[in-house]
Amino acid sequence: MKVILLQDVKGSGKAGDLVNVSDGYARNFLFKKGLAKEATAQAMTEKKNRDEAAAFHKQQEIDKAKEFAALLKDKTVKISAKAGSAGRLFGSVTAKEVSAMIKRDYNMDIDKRKISMDDIKTFGTYNVEIKLIAGVTTTMKLQVVEA
Repeated sequence: MKVILLQDVKGSGKAGDLVNVSDGYARNFLFKKGLAKEATAQAMTEKKNRDEAAAFHKQQEIDKAKEFAALLKDKTVKISAKAGSAGRLFGSVTAKEVSAMIKRDYNMDIDKRKISMDDIKTFGTYNVEIKLIAGVTTTMKLQVVEA
């Protein structure tokens, strides 16, 4: 019997999957627990529409991320920091600080976990890679200047 899973079922599949299971398993377990519904023509149409809507929204998200990437590409973020006499910073520049500066300068919220950069402990200009979404990355310049 073909059923559409409403929730993740261990050993059968994930929510939204169309799976083929035995009649007894479907009637006695999946339907009774509300884990699946029978794959009728109406249910298949609903699944198709739901899948198309999800694909459309995913594509919109990717397009928006590409737009952000184009906007941020080759831009420079300036961070001022204090340093000792040898030119080494007190502490280091973190992704959290870079994220805050991007928010301030370009009004974009970027999670600090999506920013990958080397350990920065001296003044200078560095490249910072930002992963906006799977498959969409951009590179910015980070300029660390004396406060």
